[in-house]
Amino acid sequence: MPDTDEIARSGRRISCAPAADPSAEGGFGLKKLERPLSVLSKARSWLRFAFDGAMEEEADRSREPSRAPLPKPLTRTLRGFELPPSPYVTEGRSPKANSSKTGTDWRAAYFRLRGPRMSAGGEPAWLLALVFGAVFLLSALPLIRLGWAGIKGLEGGEAVGVLFEAATFAALRNTLITAAGGTAISLFVGALFAFVVALTDIRGKLALSFAFMLPMMIPPQVTALAWVEMSGPSSPLLKTLGLAPPLGSPQPLYSLAGIALLLGVQHAPLVFLAIRAGLAAAPRDGVEAARLCGASPWGVLRDIVLPLSSPGLIAGAAIAFVSGIGNFGIPAILGIPASIETLPTLIFSRFASFGSSTFGEIAVLSTLIALISAAGLLLQQRALKRRDYRLIGLAGARAAFTLGRMRFVAEALLWTILALLLVAPLLALVASSLVPAYGVPLSFDTMTLNAYGEILFRQSMTLTALKNSLFLASTAAVGLLAVTVPAGYLLVTRRGRLASLMAILIEIPYALPGIVLAVAFILAFAAPLPLIGVSIYGTIWIILAAYFSSFLAVSLKPVMSAFLQIDPSLEEAARLAGAGFLRRMRDVLLPLLAPAAGASVILVFLIAANELTVSALLWSAGTQTLGVAIFNLDDSGSSDLASALSVLVVVMVIALMAALEFLAKYLPEGVLPWRN
Repeated sequence: MPDTDEIARSGRRISCAPAADPSAEGGFGLKKLERPLSVLSKARSWLRFAFDGAMEEEADRSREPSRAPLPKPLTRTLRGFELPPSPYVTEGRSPKANSSKTGTDWRAAYFRLRGPRMSAGGEPAWLLALVFGAVFLLSALPLIRLGWAGIKGLEGGEAVGVLFEAATFAALRNTLITAAGGTAISLFVGALFAFVVALTDIRGKLALSFAFMLPMMIPPQVTALAWVEMSGPSSPLLKTLGLAPPLGSPQPLYSLAGIALLLGVQHAPLVFLAIRAGLAAAPRDGVEAARLCGASPWGVLRDIVLPLSSPGLIAGAAIAFVSGIGNFGIPAILGIPASIETLPTLIFSRFASFGSSTFGEIAVLSTLIALISAAGLLLQQRALKRRDYRLIGLAGARAAFTLGRMRFVAEALLWTILALLLVAPLLALVASSLVPAYGVPLSFDTMTLNAYGEILFRQSMTLTALKNSLFLASTAAVGLLAVTVPAGYLLVTRRGRLASLMAILIEIPYALPGIVLAVAFILAFAAPLPLIGVSIYGTIWIILAAYFSSFLAVSLKPVMSAFLQIDPSLEEAARLAGAGFLRRMRDVLLPLLAPAAGASVILVFLIAANELTVSALLWSAGTQTLGVAIFNLDDSGSSDLASALSVLVVVMVIALMAALEFLAKYLPEGVLPWRN
């Protein structure tokens, strides 16, 4: 028999020559290729059988597009070689599983019975249904119930009168004034920090960003309480320093301006994050080109930097405005003593004075808050449509502006602002927790730790609140991974309307004000659950369900970032080796996701442990949380106990943020908000 090189040479001569009779010269090479071509044809038929589940009819096969012939070296290699069983068959995977002919053939049924049916993305078909069902129950169902209750309240006429009451108009006006004023303050402070940190060569950027993010991580009621302890004639810190105003002077924070100021401080980090993200992606070579052409720093800032950062400014303003609309902690601490109501506090007061039409009224008021928030987001989208920039260039390069001798001035300015907005209120909070009563100056004679002993060892309410918050936060943080890990996998591997809808449903509860979400869960779970006939209203489980819905987007972000950074070839190699979905998830994906999953747990725990807005309406006797306990202690006049509990909460927040910073090198980029 001639060797393979002779056959190959004969084949090349034949392919280059005109067509001739097989018996003519050169036909010998074609005859020798009949056997490998026959083996190849049988292999193709076997593969079609394995993947399609049945041989197609000759008429259907004739309609298939012709396939390109395999290369001749591969043809020589396949001579006498029997192909091994395909791993797709052993896993029960069929690329044409949705073909109408495979469902009636017994061989296709045999292959389907050998393993779980898989989708085109490599995951079981039940995974999408399971994840979408969980997301729908947590996000869409309560909001649908809220909208239905609002419509019924308007149709019946029982709750429609609340829209025309003077208290509603006053609360609406106060809400818009404080939210707009807080947005303006957030824009000024957040933009200042973002521009200086992102564009200049100042030192200590990580420390500045870490400290600037603290107000967003600290509960709003703690922020309000700290500022109250820092200002006014009875402030222990001001009395100690001899700077307290005369007795009888009004508390300046008990006003619309005070509420707007603290809303601005609380939400300035949101603006900082939005603007800094846009500046980090801006090409620095455009700035350098303008500087080389003789443009002044102010001209570059006005003509290049500000237009490119306008999307971040608009997005930050919209987020700050929506957050101000739904904030409950700050208006409750500052507004209730001064009889200043906003829409969230109005809902809280209506719920406290429960009546026959309470559910309808709070549904209508919650729908009003949701509409205002949606209007703010729609205005943001409309404004961003006219600022669609396509950036080309090197992003993330060195600082665009070198400050030179002004660097020390810029650093001193930023640290001074942080000292006024963060350090001074926290020092006042500590001072208030160390004195026996509000208004007593702090000294070595008056200093005492009785408030901490009362909180930690003698107050049953605070101990119950601490246990409840730790249970709710840890259960929500760990339990959400069961939804966010498969959801992140699906959102990365799938594209289409269903995946987009699932992403929107995940984001909606986090974007809506917490008071609206709480009302939605009250309406959805006030009646006993179907089939089992058990009601979770008034129990700790309704708070846990609301936490699952509210923090689903927070838990998803680190997991999604990790999935996007995993090379798909790793899972593909495991799949070709015959590993099923659960095996690939356990042995390949989960070890790579572990750092991001840990960051997700800490982030959710950090936010959930101090939450107030959602639990303010859902708690009952024995289910109060730390946020509710701080609010109740301050409302009852126990400012020293409220301050001591707030100090413990701040220490826990700083410790958890420090733990995240320690794990930063193991986490995907973008997980920690204070890092570039």
